[in-house]
Amino acid sequence: MNDIDDLGVHDDAPPAIPAATVVIYRHDPAGGPAQILMVERSASMSFAGGAAVFPGGRIDPADHDLAAKLGSGLDAMDVAARVAAVRETLEETGLAIGLSGPVSAADARAARKQLLDVGALEPVLAERGWELDLSALVPFARWLPRHKGIKVFDTRFYLADLGTGAVEIEVDATENTHLFWASAAEALRLAGEGRISVIFPTRRNLERLAQFDDFAAARTHAIETPVVTITPWIEERDGAKWLTIPSDAGYPCNGEPVETVARG
Repeated sequence: MNDIDDLGVHDDAPPAIPAATVVIYRHDPAGGPAQILMVERSASMSFAGGAAVFPGGRIDPADHDLAAKLGSGLDAMDVAARVAAVRETLEETGLAIGLSGPVSAADARAARKQLLDVGALEPVLAERGWELDLSALVPFARWLPRHKGIKVFDTRFYLADLGTGAVEIEVDATENTHLFWASAAEALRLAGEGRISVIFPTRRNLERLAQFDDFAAARTHAIETPVVTITPWIEERDGAKWLTIPSDAGYPCNGEPVETVARG
């Protein structure tokens, strides 16, 4: 059960940690709606322990350093977030996304090993002669909760298509325990059956993604929908407390009763 007093907007919420996450699409081998990659976090993690989330993590100083050298013309924090999304995806899953040109499974495995050794993406790119393709990551959402009592992340969400990237995935076995592909609708079904756990932002994003059968449609929607910073708040509906988000941010469902909300 959640402590209602901790949810919603709090001026004394802990400082937000900048982070990035990416929704990675692939074609369904069986011919159904496109699938997305989900990562089940270790139950021992302090944030979203045991929950199924999208790959991603905090933005490191080295991500900012690399972003400053790219000269992309984009917002500096946006560039650093995209760098972090590429790095975290390779580190957590072994997938190489956001790169120009083809990357083999063997290339991705070697790059992941080097990344885990050096802890930064820039030397990995330099060693392999790779260049980032920041346009391959499409801005989708930004969530900045102001809850108290839990870690708070200022998270930028992106969409990416696996395309020619390596398709082998392997759990990192530290922060995560399981990786799986599922359509957004299938992930919601698994959550409804209690087979996976999803926190409030993940559930809302899965509901939004489930409106589209493939990456192209989701990408068009993301481009046409301005990204607004979402800070959930509590409001009363028919005598019950609901955790609520803006109704004009592109989400088909803009709230959930507090008593059912899974927190990080």
